[in-house]
Amino acid sequence: MSLSIVNAAVFDGVSDGLVDGPVHVQDGRVVAVGGPARPADRVLDARGRTVLPGLIDAHCHAYGIDLDMLALESRPLSYVALMAAKRLAAALARGFTTVRDPAGGDAGLARAIAERVIAAPRYLWTGAALSQTGGHGDVRAADSDVCGCGAHTVEIVDGVDPLRVAVRDRLRRGAHAIKIMASGGVVSLTDPIRIPQYSAEEIRAVTEEAARRGSYVAAHAYSPEAIRHAVDNGVRTVEHGNLLDAETAAAMAAAGAFLVPTLAAYDAMERRGAELGMPEVSRRKNREVLEAGRKAVELARSAGVRVGFGTDLMGALEDEQLHGLRLQVEVDGPVAALRSATAVNADLIGRGDLGRVAEGCVADLLIVDGDPLADPSVLWAGPHNRTVVQAGEVVG
Repeated sequence: MSLSIVNAAVFDGVSDGLVDGPVHVQDGRVVAVGGPARPADRVLDARGRTVLPGLIDAHCHAYGIDLDMLALESRPLSYVALMAAKRLAAALARGFTTVRDPAGGDAGLARAIAERVIAAPRYLWTGAALSQTGGHGDVRAADSDVCGCGAHTVEIVDGVDPLRVAVRDRLRRGAHAIKIMASGGVVSLTDPIRIPQYSAEEIRAVTEEAARRGSYVAAHAYSPEAIRHAVDNGVRTVEHGNLLDAETAAAMAAAGAFLVPTLAAYDAMERRGAELGMPEVSRRKNREVLEAGRKAVELARSAGVRVGFGTDLMGALEDEQLHGLRLQVEVDGPVAALRSATAVNADLIGRGDLGRVAEGCVADLLIVDGDPLADPSVLWAGPHNRTVVQAGEVVG
């Protein structure tokens, strides 16, 4: 099956500007960018439009169907998975052709996607994130022993040996990576945001097991002390990182760690949290990290940290996914923000054949109206102004 996209400008995921098309695709991969027109089974005329790599969301929660973590973990997994299918289909329609789910997913959902039972982005899952007792992920209030025991998105595991078993089992089942909670969080009720979580020995047990299998560990962490605690013990990607300081950014750069900012989540919770019933303690914690998130991206860039892109949108907030691009463009400008959501995220997940429009790469593409470098608003204008191509096939 061949496809030619003609009369198009192209952002290839790495260059400073646009290059000329056309883009030629054969059997799901890009075979040429530029040059003369070629015959193809299907030709798309993209005059006045721009071809981008398919977007990659490195922090997308398919199973994150509710802002209330206790309610989420109390639902039957069958219901959670069906809701996840809807969330993933919506992400694909927005132009996200790959997502990494760093707290959820399982082999069954991944198989259904691989067998094309449901329409979805390429799906890289970690299984339930690992949390210590009383950490971010322990859904119990301080005065409650009710247990949301589903472990759909988070599992409480304490101690070196139990953590080794948990990591081994996730990797046995096909997890892409392992997620740990290394500091407090916004939606959990009993953990201060800044305090590091898990001991050094516990984190090293997780990172050593993952590395032995050729995988890596992502850590939820906000404060400098929590980020340093994670990175010093082998964590490869820091999720959120809103309270990052310059010294810790330098340590991340020296370790080769990535930062995955999730600016969309805090902006959306600030605007919509009250109407969605977020507890005041969560809204107060959100305000603590909201403004700092942009500064963290700037500090990371200045230190030479590779900055990816994620959204972390739970429950009804999932419709804010494209606005994550708007927020990152406001900090980084359109070229750097687009690189983060394409080539940088592809490198983060170890897939150099994604996130680029180049010969030999997978033909996951997004075609948008206009020039997103001159007018970035076309990136978040909604699914009506875009064409999505997945492995060389037009899907929307």
